This record gives sequence, structure tokens and C-alpha cells, in this order.
Amino acid sequence: MFIEKIEKDNLLNPLQKIIGIVDRKQASPILANVLIEKTESNIRFIATDLEIQISTQFTDEYQTSPDTAITVAAKKLHDILKVVPEGSKVTLDINESRLLVKVNKSKFTLQTLPAQDFPKVLENLEQAISIQIEQGKLKKLFAMVQYAMAQQDIRYYLKGVLLVVDGGFLKLIATDGHRLAYVVTKLDQEYPKSEIILPRKTVNELIKLLAETDEKIIFELAENQVRMTFSDIILVSKVIDGKFPDYERVIPNYTNEITLNRIEVLQSLQRAAILSNEQFRGVRIVLSENNLRIISNNSEQEEAQEDMEIDYQGPALDVGFNVNYLIDGLNNAATQTVIFSFGDANSSILITIPGNEDFKYVVMPMRI
Repeated sequence: MFIEKIEKDNLLNPLQKIIGIVDRKQASPILANVLIEKTESNIRFIATDLEIQISTQFTDEYQTSPDTAITVAAKKLHDILKVVPEGSKVTLDINESRLLVKVNKSKFTLQTLPAQDFPKVLENLEQAISIQIEQGKLKKLFAMVQYAMAQQDIRYYLKGVLLVVDGGFLKLIATDGHRLAYVVTKLDQEYPKSEIILPRKTVNELIKLLAETDEKIIFELAENQVRMTFSDIILVSKVIDGKFPDYERVIPNYTNEITLNRIEVLQSLQRAAILSNEQFRGVRIVLSENNLRIISNNSEQEEAQEDMEIDYQGPALDVGFNVNYLIDGLNNAATQTVIFSFGDANSSILITIPGNEDFKYVVMPMRI
């Protein structure tokens, strides 16, 4: 016997927290497995892809079987537990190289691999800087920049989020070379200066796992690794080794600006996007006295035009942008109004929040 008659959710909930990093297409079969360790009344679940490791555990004081550990296909065990009846009791029984899952009158026999072969990530946190921040706040900060990370780019250092601890402030920056998202927040105390690039997969997992609460997450930032401890989860991740672009140089300081209702301009862009070129996704932003016009067209000579009345007395302007980039920024600004700031027809656009210097979003222009 391995684990005796335990509530279904006590097994399913930990699996759901770690399943995101498990890939059945891994070169090594054991990386598709979850390591389950039982020590006294504690039961721990660990998954890794060699770059990230997530572990979570719970305590069941009624467990009396001997301590042991096993690895089993994470996805298969997860899928079995998802479909068994609510309130069911589950028993896991090890029989040589098999794991027998018993639920009511159902039995499932799964192949296992030895626990000693599971490649746990070696933690190397010497001289790490430890900071604390509310989970809900950090989740919101990541959401405000994560969409600007590069997806497929040979510049590997763009495929993540730059975290900068600068005195009493935490800055998060993401860019794919065509747009840049920046957000900053005040920390509860002063910390030594530190910078790391968190990989895109780690960022995505954090956004899923962080709770929208004031409960703190502890960040331990080392040169090549970061460990995050929150709720009942420990996430250890490698960091990207590379030189992030000079984000401060990218953020402009323009004097031509207009204040817009975020939802109104977002919906106008979404409508214009329907008839934009499917490959380049370009729209023209045309500014004139008290008017903002959004124009899109495509190779079939179809065109959309949206006009908005605005308070603007500056120079006329006609500049093109990728409409998806503009929509991404507005979707994640989470405020009633936004400010569009412009340079000239060859300059980027800066999107900010009125009265708030903490968020900046820059989109480079494109020729249409």
C-alpha cells in the first residue's frame, strides 16, 4: 500500500498545479511523469522539464503506510482523477513496476518508473536576494506585460520578462522588438539591485498559479536561478542568460497626447481589425483637429473607417501600427481611460494611464 483511501481532491488539486509543465513529448520518458513522495503523513508532488520544477504537498495525518516514492504518468493519473465521482476515496497501491489506482469499484493499472531516476532540479541559490510581494499584485503586474514577450525569436533573451529590483521598486519589462510593456510597483522595503530574465513558460505558469490575494510570495533571486514560494507551492526556475535591451531608451517622452475612453477606442480597433491585412495586420491612425480616425484595408480592396471625436489641437498626423499590438495593450491596461502620445509619422506610440506613471506601453510604427 502506498496511499490509503484519500479524498479524490487531495490528489487532484496538487496535480492540477503542476501539470502545466509536464510534456509527454519529452525526449526522456520520465519527464512526462510526476514524482509522488510520501514521508510520514506528508505527500509531495513534483514535476519538472529540467528548466522549471514545481512542487506542492499536503498533509494527511491518517496515512500509516511506510514511506516511499514513485513516478507515474502525470497526465494519465490527472485524467483518471478528473473523471472519478466527486467525494470518492482513492487508494494508490504499488505492485513491482505498476501503480494500481483503486476508486470505488474501478481499478486502473499504470506503468511506473523508479523515483531515484527522477531528475530533480538542483537548487543553487547562493547569495540570493529575497523579496516579498502580494500574490494578487504580482499576478496583475505580470498580466500587464506578458503579452509583449517574444514567442519565436532567435534573440532568446526576449522570450521572457525582465524583473528588476531597484531599491524599493520592482520593475517588470517585456519586449519582442516591435513593442515594449513596462510596469513598476513599490516594494515594502529597500532591496539590493538585482536583474533577472524569467523564461516565458515560467511567467505563464506563475500567472496561472498565483492567487488573487494579499498573501505574500517570496522571491529568491540568484544569478542563474530563482525560487518562488507561495501558498503550498515551490517553483524553481532557471533564468535566461542574456543582455536585455535598454528599455529606458525605448520609452519616449512626447508632448502630443490625447485622452481616450479605453473601451471605446479598443472596440473601434477591434472593428477596424476585421478588414485589416491578414498578414501584416496594419491600421492607420490619422489625427486631425478634434478627430481620431482609424483606417484599415486589405488586399481585396476592402476598407474600414472609424472616427472618434477627441479634444486635440496639435499637428496633423498619419501613422501606421500593428492593430493586434494596440489591442493587446488596451486589453491589459485595466483602466477607464488611457493616454495616446505621439511623435511624428515615423515615431512610436506611447500608451499610458492618466495620473499613473507606473505603466507604459510602446508600439513601433509600421509602413502601410
